[in-house]
Amino acid sequence: MPITVEDVDSLHGLLGQQLGSSEWFDITQGRVNTFADATDDHQWIHVDVERAGAESPYGGPIAHGYLTLSLLGPMFLQLVEVRQTSMVVNYGLNKVRFPAAVPVGSKVRLSAELIGVDDIAGGVQIVVQATVHCTAVDKPVCVAEPVYRFYT
Repeated sequence: MPITVEDVDSLHGLLGQQLGSSEWFDITQGRVNTFADATDDHQWIHVDVERAGAESPYGGPIAHGYLTLSLLGPMFLQLVEVRQTSMVVNYGLNKVRFPAAVPVGSKVRLSAELIGVDDIAGGVQIVVQATVHCTAVDKPVCVAEPVYRFYT
């Protein structure tokens, strides 16, 4: 269940709080191939299952780092619901690292903490400390600080 707040101003009350964890997202070969098609990134380590199985140090294909990053938005929206908002915009990223690879066939989920809240014209900007975990590895697969804008 997401943390629910009534309006964008209520986001100030979440500053410094752990926001919980999202549901697990499946990283299938189909999802990786679709991402490769959308971004024109068809590097063999992602899309050539046989070659990745034979030559990759990971023993098979892995997800693109940017695929993992692109899931931050939908995973974050599972953590926080703002009832009275007209839109949410991905405003940017302060920091991003990919400490470990995400093997195809694994699952990922987000845990997050709200580390910044600022008023902006027409809404509130937040900064999140986001950590993406994977069922196949012990350490995080993505650590980032996404910036979102919630508008009234």
